[in-house]
Amino acid sequence: MIRDLERVRNIGISAHIDSGKTTLTERILFYTDKIHKINEVRGKDGTGAIMDSMELEKERGITIASAATYCEWNKHNINIIDTPGHVDFTVEVERSLRVLDGVVLILCSVSGVQSQSITVDQQMKRYKVPCIAYVNKCDRSGANPVKVSQQLKDKLGHNSVMMQLPIGLEDKHEGVIDLVAMKAYFFEGENGEEVVTKDIPDDMMEDAEIAREEMIDAVSLYSDDLTDAILEEKEIPEELIMQAVRTGTIARQMTPVFLGSAYKNKAVQPMMDAVINYLPSPLDIENEAIDLDNNEETVILESSFDKPTVALAFKLEDGQYGQLTYIRVYQGCINKGDTLINSRDGKKMKAGRLIRMHSAQMEEVEAIPAGHIGAMFGVDCASGDTFVSSKINYTMMAMHVMEPVISLSIVPKDNKAQINMSKALNRFTKEDPTFRTYVDHETGDTIIQGMGELHLEVYVERMKREYDAEVETGQPRVAYRETITRKALFNYTHKKQTGGAGQYGRVAGFVEPCEEEFEFVNKITGGRIPTQYIPACEKGFKGCMDKGPKLEFPVTGIKITIDDGAYHAVDSSEMAFQSAARGAFLEAYLKAKPVIKEPIMKVVIETPNEFQGGCMGLINQRRGIIQGSQEEGVMSVIESQVPLSDMFGFSTVLRSATQGKAQFTMEFSTYKQVPQSVSEEIARKKQEEKKEK
Repeated sequence: MIRDLERVRNIGISAHIDSGKTTLTERILFYTDKIHKINEVRGKDGTGAIMDSMELEKERGITIASAATYCEWNKHNINIIDTPGHVDFTVEVERSLRVLDGVVLILCSVSGVQSQSITVDQQMKRYKVPCIAYVNKCDRSGANPVKVSQQLKDKLGHNSVMMQLPIGLEDKHEGVIDLVAMKAYFFEGENGEEVVTKDIPDDMMEDAEIAREEMIDAVSLYSDDLTDAILEEKEIPEELIMQAVRTGTIARQMTPVFLGSAYKNKAVQPMMDAVINYLPSPLDIENEAIDLDNNEETVILESSFDKPTVALAFKLEDGQYGQLTYIRVYQGCINKGDTLINSRDGKKMKAGRLIRMHSAQMEEVEAIPAGHIGAMFGVDCASGDTFVSSKINYTMMAMHVMEPVISLSIVPKDNKAQINMSKALNRFTKEDPTFRTYVDHETGDTIIQGMGELHLEVYVERMKREYDAEVETGQPRVAYRETITRKALFNYTHKKQTGGAGQYGRVAGFVEPCEEEFEFVNKITGGRIPTQYIPACEKGFKGCMDKGPKLEFPVTGIKITIDDGAYHAVDSSEMAFQSAARGAFLEAYLKAKPVIKEPIMKVVIETPNEFQGGCMGLINQRRGIIQGSQEEGVMSVIESQVPLSDMFGFSTVLRSATQGKAQFTMEFSTYKQVPQSVSEEIARKKQEEKKEK
């Protein structure tokens, strides 16, 4: 691995579904001689792309798990992570962005900024990751890269600057004009591997000069030298422009826009040059850790090989040789045989086999130095753990993990399937923080939870294929919540006398709605409840949050304040105050007018214009609220908010209503109170379930 970190780039490729992420990665690997044949995502011979190594990915033509690889371009080492576009696998994007230094944001030149582009952009903001934009599919009918660049400004708030102009669009797309070098690039050879540099065609010279003026004007904000050169009307060197673009990009104050068509092998190489020229190396990024031995103070990590090691495990996979842990080393160097400490639990471990990944293929290495991404075998850890040398006790900031919104009951067909299912669930929950499982104590069913129907469908399918676990799935369940709508008082005394020491505790106060999930405020004065029993009161109240008294859904959005109470010198205990808190909660809860809340999803439908009315009708039938619709050429984009409970099976209904031409994306938006009629229906179903038991 290259130790000159100036020549290292850790990049991700992110975009909306079907914008061409995996296709672009495939081209990059071909041009850097990592592969010798280009495979298509939906290959005719069933091969699929190199980066889609899972059977399911090849069949469906989608990326499910992010795949890591590396290549070399112009004496630079590029580590690449190809991420999924479907919002159901959003944690894959989240954890990849957590460890990357830069991103290539791909946008379709016809559809432009779509719903998932917005989600990815929010994730990039969260981790402060700089990006360059690549407007793909310039060969498609309706391609308009200038409009897409404008959408970057309007919809995402990026300061987008066009660095290239297309030479022809749609079926006439031949190449690009580079506005920095003022040259035209054409791509010849069977797979576009020969980059031919020519003079700008005469009929485009004027447009190119105007566009170059605008580009230089926009980037001069990031370089005083460039501004001076413009004012003095000197010849402007290319290096000066490139330096200004790099400064603006790394500071996340501008987004350079490049164009091309990955599928038609056009203008991929200039985009790779841009990755090297404009995206940061590990030395340009400031990474922070928390010092656990020093009041959790923030420490800036250095990409130095001699400092104590700090590395983050960002993804786990169960391979044929055991658990494979993907890591990013931020400081120091992990050598084969080194002893590291997991800062979460303080356990020591030995770095055995160190690996460099190329999708599903592996290459053993002796060391993984700072600034690089690699993997380790045989380490027992969880996603998000920090590994450090024995000299320090640091931990990295955790990833943002969204709560699951949908659940499904699964029942194994026989005893063999039961054993295999528990192995599969054990592995999947470890690998994916948004996939969770538990056993419903009342029904005895195993419940799996995830981010959407596709998410759970993929895991059930993987259980069958990878573990031979035949399971039957029950009806999907929605993660309803309960909350209160008004303030209510409580004053509860817990008394029990059963020979010997009794139990006594009184708590008084009030409950009220709040924004947080749970808030506990202690306003006890004069020692009415001794300080040592206050945590027991909080624990008692918190214990009631898992199952609400109304319909046994988890309770959220409650603030509990205790301001009075009483104790007994002999009979009071932590147990007594926990019981008193539970009694007080039940007493106040029903007086506080509890209601049921349901998850509301942000649903974006893209449909041909002729089906726009029909699609809006489908949303209205599902208690949805349409927030806006806009026509983009031949397509309409409808944005709406729809309750999750009404979205089951929507993909089938949408396909049949639009001759299979519409597609939709769905992601969690918020929780809202359910209407009275729906609340009564939920209560009736709960009663039926209880009778069946």
